[in-house]
Amino acid sequence: MSDALVTRRGFGGIAGAAALAAMTRPAFAAGAARPWPYLIGADVSWIPEDEAVGATYWQDGRQRDPLAILADAGFNAVKLRTFVDPANGYSKRKPGGPWCDLEQTLAFGRRIKAAGFHFSLTLHYSDDWADPQKQTKPAAWADLPFPRLVERVGGYTADTIAALVRGGAAPDMVVIGNETTFGMLWPDGRVPLTIPTGNPQTDGVHLNVAGAGGYDQFAALLTAGIAGARAAAPRAKVVLHNHLGRHWPITQYWTDNLLQRGVRPDAIGFSCYQQAAQGDWQHTFAEFAKAYPDLGFLAMEYSARKRYLNDLVHAEPHGWGSYIWEPTRHQEAIFRHDGKPAGEGARPDLLSQGINAAEAPGAAPGVPTQTPPDGHQGRYDIDPQFRTLYRTMAHDYGLKPVRLPTRRS
Repeated sequence: MSDALVTRRGFGGIAGAAALAAMTRPAFAAGAARPWPYLIGADVSWIPEDEAVGATYWQDGRQRDPLAILADAGFNAVKLRTFVDPANGYSKRKPGGPWCDLEQTLAFGRRIKAAGFHFSLTLHYSDDWADPQKQTKPAAWADLPFPRLVERVGGYTADTIAALVRGGAAPDMVVIGNETTFGMLWPDGRVPLTIPTGNPQTDGVHLNVAGAGGYDQFAALLTAGIAGARAAAPRAKVVLHNHLGRHWPITQYWTDNLLQRGVRPDAIGFSCYQQAAQGDWQHTFAEFAKAYPDLGFLAMEYSARKRYLNDLVHAEPHGWGSYIWEPTRHQEAIFRHDGKPAGEGARPDLLSQGINAAEAPGAAPGVPTQTPPDGHQGRYDIDPQFRTLYRTMAHDYGLKPVRLPTRRS
């Protein structure tokens, strides 16, 4: 993206981003009741990669489009991720691709929209995975002074979403950053942890961080991203993502600091892989709804305790939905791969039983409870038990099934 293009979009540093945010920010409605039917969603960004190496998807002995299988199981929403330059990171050692770049996201996004799903996109603002343990700047942005970095975030966001809109894959929801509990685009947008999480792997990395840019700079980056998304897709909902859905004091401190600095999302998404004690998620959801009546919330990532977690979110009028993370081949996957469970198995339910690696990617050991298959080619069958679980859930929530278009012969 050229500097001239970013400048033409009006992202002249922090002040420009804030001004555009003010122009594009819709007034909050009275309350934040879910704007759509409850979302039973899945992040399935790995599907095109796996299809490219020969993966096929099956239901009741019949090969089908994996999106059709998900729709039949009761899913009505799909989320994808995209990286700034995955050829420089995420896709560097992968055959084919680059995967999860704009071109591939557009192609898969059109397929998702054509299938009738609600479509969401998470922007990682990195060339590789951005998560609680790392938020590395894209290589092309690494040496930008902070005002130019803010500009680039706004321009990149606007250009990416505008390309999807023009290409027939307009997102219904845009997530600004992935699991940005400790900020984004480190060190400029990093925020130090001030309240222990109870997870020693996380606390050892994030407590008492020196050189972090702090909440003012983090908020400026988020404001630019939100403004870019709303400029390109005014009707899309904009969401931020905190990975500690189990920890109300931290999520409250984080949300308060952003709102105090003028950051105005439509909702907050939480990762919900593990709790410290039973009832942690329920406590966070209930307190969040009371503290922020103008914000919705979602379980943005989860794997196990599928019905339990969704029932908690659905019970709150401000609970918009959930997204199981990569159900074709992660943790408690809902597919079987060549006759065996496709994921590594459900992880410990409570921190006292062992740290779930999803809480501190790359730090906590990812000890599988079952051996996943080698490679990602081969046959994937939806597990009838999980299909029934999601179908029942969709029925109980009063959701209409996604109706895929009939193909003409």
